[in-house]
Amino acid sequence: MKYLPILLSAALVTAAAAQTRTANVQVSFTEKAGTLDMRRISLGQGGLSEETIWGDRMVEIRALRPRLVRLFLQEYFDLLPAPGQYHFDSLDRSVDLILKTGATPLMTIAFKPLALFPKVDQDIVEPNDWNAWEDLIYNMVRHYKERGAGIRYWEVGNEPDIGEDGGCPYRFTPENYLPYYQHTVAAILRADPDAKVGGPAVANYRSPILPALIEFGAAGKAPLNFISWHIYSGKPAQVRETIDYAHGLLAKHPALSVETFLDEWNMSLSNPVRDPRFQPAYVTETAWQMIDAKLDYSCYYHIRDYYVDVNRFSQFMSPKGAAAMGRWWNRMPQYDGLFDYQNTIRPAYFAFKLLSRLSGDRLNFESSDAAVHGFFTYDPLYLTNNLLIWNFSSQPVKVTINAKDAPGKLLMRPELLDAMAASYDENARLRPLDPVTIKPGPFHTEVELGPYGIAFWSFEPAR
Repeated sequence: MKYLPILLSAALVTAAAAQTRTANVQVSFTEKAGTLDMRRISLGQGGLSEETIWGDRMVEIRALRPRLVRLFLQEYFDLLPAPGQYHFDSLDRSVDLILKTGATPLMTIAFKPLALFPKVDQDIVEPNDWNAWEDLIYNMVRHYKERGAGIRYWEVGNEPDIGEDGGCPYRFTPENYLPYYQHTVAAILRADPDAKVGGPAVANYRSPILPALIEFGAAGKAPLNFISWHIYSGKPAQVRETIDYAHGLLAKHPALSVETFLDEWNMSLSNPVRDPRFQPAYVTETAWQMIDAKLDYSCYYHIRDYYVDVNRFSQFMSPKGAAAMGRWWNRMPQYDGLFDYQNTIRPAYFAFKLLSRLSGDRLNFESSDAAVHGFFTYDPLYLTNNLLIWNFSSQPVKVTINAKDAPGKLLMRPELLDAMAASYDENARLRPLDPVTIKPGPFHTEVELGPYGIAFWSFEPAR
């Protein structure tokens, strides 16, 4: 059946008609290509405040169905207010918020209690009492195990290669990170033998700390269940490069069974692309690259932008480090969050919303254009086929979509992600178009995608 072209922006397409390229996409309703678990494309929040920053957006985050939400365990939680005294109440609130979404926390250890680190210095990374440090970690992990939080993953450190520049009070070398990791995971596993431990969550994926940890684990000197790193780049191919690099490091140690976590990622935030259409398409294209590269988990940074209390950070960071935190979060324009400082929903949220609809049987999808990617799935819970296509390019494209095997009479519901809509209403951002009934057998439709355009179709049994 022929379906009239969908126009992302009629004026834009008309103006650029001479430059519009074409692409062909072939999909199949019956040819399976495995399964797709979009819950592994998860989220992160933290490093800014002990407050439940996105507490009034719990329902919206639950709708995205992340499996993990990465949580910074920063010094503002005051976990060790005095020697031998433990305080988990503030942290409990953030953990409980994550659990309400149906996700579990990825717990990132990035704190330096004053009782164990009396001098504020990012290069002092060993506590004055290793036994007291291990007792703190043991009691924290046991606390959440006894509460039934179901936490699986404990990450040792956050951006340890850059210290305060990454918003945390540690700056490690490979030589002093390894004993710190060893002491910390010993305490974690003493409290919960089923926990998964890893790190080092480096800011620079080529930091020597990462291969040093892998070699440490391969030598049997400490358990290692996952490795982690970060990247902020507007080029999804560069994100893909980090995954391939990590897999290359692990390939040198085939006896290791280690998961891969890219647990902070976003477009370049110091010099971002300001076209509002870019970030949603960046999210979908990067998710495609991650899945294609067989990454185990990712955590997009982050859920909501938030102002920091510089005085609070001054209690555990140097004046220079606290000032840098304040300048970055309180003065710089921010594009990180799915929700901005005023809690307004950003277009990138709706890219995640569309991705969340794609879990299930992955079906065949082939594109003739390197900038036109997508996913086609069958969801056995909703009894729908779901097709997501995007144009990760600044040039418009006319996409022809064909299938030979529509399994029955189906109601096709098209939507466009309109990042430039004047309204924040979901029906404006995910703009529905008129549904069309299609017949069994051959299927054909066309879509005009503008720069960084995104289109979605659901196919449900027709009544």
